[in-house]
Amino acid sequence: MRIRNNSLPVAKLVLLVALLLVGLTVLGCVGVKSTPEGGSGGTVAEGTLFLSPVVKQPGGFGCTSPAVNGKLVALSAADGTRFWEVTLEGSRSSGGFGCSQSASPAAIYGSPAVAGELVYVGGYNGKIYAINVSSGALRWVYPREGTLEPIIGGVIVALDRVYFGDADGNVYALDAATGDEQWEVTLGDKIWATPAVSGETLYIGCFDKKVYALSAIDGSQQWEFLTEGAIGSAPLVYSDMVYIGSFDRYFYALDAASGNLKWKFLADRWFWTKALVHNGTIYAGCFDGKVYALGAENGQELAALDLGSAIYSWPVLLDDKVIVVNGEGEIYAIDMASNQETLLADIEEAVYAPLSAGDGVIYVYSQEQNLYALDADSGARLWNLTIK
Repeated sequence: MRIRNNSLPVAKLVLLVALLLVGLTVLGCVGVKSTPEGGSGGTVAEGTLFLSPVVKQPGGFGCTSPAVNGKLVALSAADGTRFWEVTLEGSRSSGGFGCSQSASPAAIYGSPAVAGELVYVGGYNGKIYAINVSSGALRWVYPREGTLEPIIGGVIVALDRVYFGDADGNVYALDAATGDEQWEVTLGDKIWATPAVSGETLYIGCFDKKVYALSAIDGSQQWEFLTEGAIGSAPLVYSDMVYIGSFDRYFYALDAASGNLKWKFLADRWFWTKALVHNGTIYAGCFDGKVYALGAENGQELAALDLGSAIYSWPVLLDDKVIVVNGEGEIYAIDMASNQETLLADIEEAVYAPLSAGDGVIYVYSQEQNLYALDADSGARLWNLTIK
């Protein structure tokens, strides 16, 4: 039997964000890992599942540790057969609190993006990689020399460009075919969020508490909206509106053209995951363990579905159901007609990575480095394997 506690103090939630979600600590010499443990959600395209495994960084009290290499793995979505894997080299960086050097692994937190013959990933080592989907051959890397600051959010591909935000506070646009930089724009603080592009406008949240709308063509700013907390979640664009959650516990609906506030909804805890929408209803997972069903037009609460523990993972939309996993590894199916939840499966392992789905199958990747393929209707386990 599991004992649940949804009323975690704010201090503990801060620790969860810092240590459990991304592990971004710099306390290398006092026994806390100085580099993160990565692991992305999967992306399914043309029968292939692309996934970056959790990086298990050696711990200990010493000031040095060996360089760590992350990977991008291509698997058969049908049975998990491994087609290829590519090692993404780690880099060296200065350690914290007087340590001379510590490893900066190519851990990946954002889900890979697939467009045409290439799959794109951004690493904690400050590199963007473009890799051939069939062979695993490296097409290009950005920057060509040196590194950026850590890339926490995912990349997206639109308008023949690759867009991403970086912990250095910049938003970048690269040519998708060559990796050549098209533009970069500096915002007010670090960026952990994945952007969204609709039409010729890019939307992104920032740790300066603002949501920005930028021209996807040249990066010029169209508007900004100030919330009351840092933003780590990805925006959802739907029906001329932008929906996004913040660490101030509010979920916001903004006019996509002007940035004017349409409505906001207050939850018990923070919003981290990207929301989903279906037939005019927004589904937003929250750190308070609930999935909120909200009217897209007015923010009216239609349901508050308590899943028992904090929700870190992005959900998926499959047929007439929203599939959500909580932090303890319980997978729920929410019927969108009735807004009622049903426990679909329980892997009994912590899950922070986004879910992925395709052809009636849900893919769940746990912090124990296990990948599960589950039938979306019954929750039956089709296959599972360890991905390291």
